[in-house]
Amino acid sequence: MSRPIATRVLFDEPGPRGRARIRVLTVLICLVVAAGLVWSYLALSASGELAWPKWKPFVQQWAVWFLLDGLRGTLLVTAIAAAVSFPLGTLLAVGRAGEVSVLRWLCTLYIEVFRSVPTLLLVYVFLFALPGLGLNLPIAGKLIVPIILINAAVIAEIVRAGIAALDRGQQEAAAAVGLTRGQTMRLVLLPQAIRLVVPSLVTQLVAIVKDSTIGYVVSYPELMKQANTLANNTKLLLQSFLVVSLIYVAINFALTRLAVALEARIGRVGSHRGRSGRSGSEQAVLEQVELPAAVAPR
Repeated sequence: MSRPIATRVLFDEPGPRGRARIRVLTVLICLVVAAGLVWSYLALSASGELAWPKWKPFVQQWAVWFLLDGLRGTLLVTAIAAAVSFPLGTLLAVGRAGEVSVLRWLCTLYIEVFRSVPTLLLVYVFLFALPGLGLNLPIAGKLIVPIILINAAVIAEIVRAGIAALDRGQQEAAAAVGLTRGQTMRLVLLPQAIRLVVPSLVTQLVAIVKDSTIGYVVSYPELMKQANTLANNTKLLLQSFLVVSLIYVAINFALTRLAVALEARIGRVGSHRGRSGRSGSEQAVLEQVELPAAVAPR
């Protein structure tokens, strides 16, 4: 049985020689990576960096609580930034996709500007430039507000892409049953677009977590700042940052797995709906709004 054509869209399947070359390259890359890991282990072991006394402080209560304080700061920044930037980004996407030209122009300008500005540069603006103009936010605000401004623009583009990916016939079906442009966006298009891009939105949380590491610039006690302080006090630079790196990997891995699970769940729901007897546009409108029986499409 031949493979589904969807698996061959982006590239031609390799022939016997191509598959042989891929297997050889895979083995060589694995050997190189394994050799690098062995060399790193031997070098660190010879220099004494793997000795237990240099790792023992990280299982002691004071170090654990110190890093937990940093983890709490990181999660707090992430939660606040996500709670504000996700709704703000959705509003920006709706404004850019709307029919009011002035609002569409302003939303487009905001998105294009803040999507292009590095987060660190914006943090420096809030740290050094704005206090001289009379706007001096608290330490947490100098970190959280720039993260919100940048990520709202990125999330707006994600949501707008979800709206653009929907079948145009859904707008026509919604208009046929008497929905206005605003009702169509709020009741039909936006809920489906959000479901479509939920995995991408969850993945964007990873970017927000990584943006929180800039907190050391404003001396906010997030995880990276705590690791830096711990390394300076204990002189265990490698150990401190390696432990913190593993914590970041665990957080981002959990968020990535959540995105994969949501994508799989949404795919199963979509395949179930695809077996419905109605057309895609009619079914989507009926699932989003409750219509009187007299006007519901048959």
